[in-house]
Amino acid sequence: MRILFIGDVVGRPGREMVLAHAQRLRRELEAEFVIVNAENAAGGLGVTPEIGAALLERARADVLTLGNHAFAKREAYSYLESERRVLRPANFPPGAPGRGWAVYNSPEGPLAVGVLQGRVFMDPLDDPFREADAILEEAREATCAVFLEFHGEATSEKQAFGWHVDGRASAVVGTHTHVQTADERLLPGGTAYITDAGMTGPRDSVIGVRREVVIPRFTTGLPSKFEVAEGPASLCGVLVDIDMNSGRARGITRVRVDQEEGRPAAAG
Repeated sequence: MRILFIGDVVGRPGREMVLAHAQRLRRELEAEFVIVNAENAAGGLGVTPEIGAALLERARADVLTLGNHAFAKREAYSYLESERRVLRPANFPPGAPGRGWAVYNSPEGPLAVGVLQGRVFMDPLDDPFREADAILEEAREATCAVFLEFHGEATSEKQAFGWHVDGRASAVVGTHTHVQTADERLLPGGTAYITDAGMTGPRDSVIGVRREVVIPRFTTGLPSKFEVAEGPASLCGVLVDIDMNSGRARGITRVRVDQEEGRPAAAG
């Protein structure tokens, strides 16, 4: 089965790229399941029920994932409780709204999808390695196909996590840093891995934020309010091919779509 994963959607530019291209990519890449990280979809921070519904119903995403901004919007609390197709990191402490993993029906059989958040340079959460062990043990009762997203800052932590679950998870796809890495590979145990799937949002920016806002933070040390950049956008992600009988990955390929200068996201 082919799974299309679309990296961190940032603001309106990112949402428009997903709405314009997700269904086309599903057809052209013959993807049977689509996962979209909506961590920054609502003005750069979190998700709202309206935005989530647009990505699920209009873009036809099968699952939305979130990260450290999962609870940035107050209205997301009840939304995460009611919408089973939206996942926040599974290693949030007990009592946090929503769920961190679930088993979903796909055209090729049950697929488990889970999200873990790193702890290096991030807010402290429960141990993602131990939480992944528990998820994998329970998920294996329903399916051998397990897709894990690791939302983390440190490349070392992401790589360590990939090796930790190699041969037990079908795929580990990193998110959060918004820069697509070129280290996609199949690990020896059969796990597809990439350190970061990249960002879906304004291309001529600093990880999705206006350059005019970010550069002074580095040159003066003074705080400033982040604002989502404008201009042409890019969609970044990966296509993962999984053998549903064994749970082993057969391939992983980077995906990128660039919006042309001066043209709407829907063009092309």
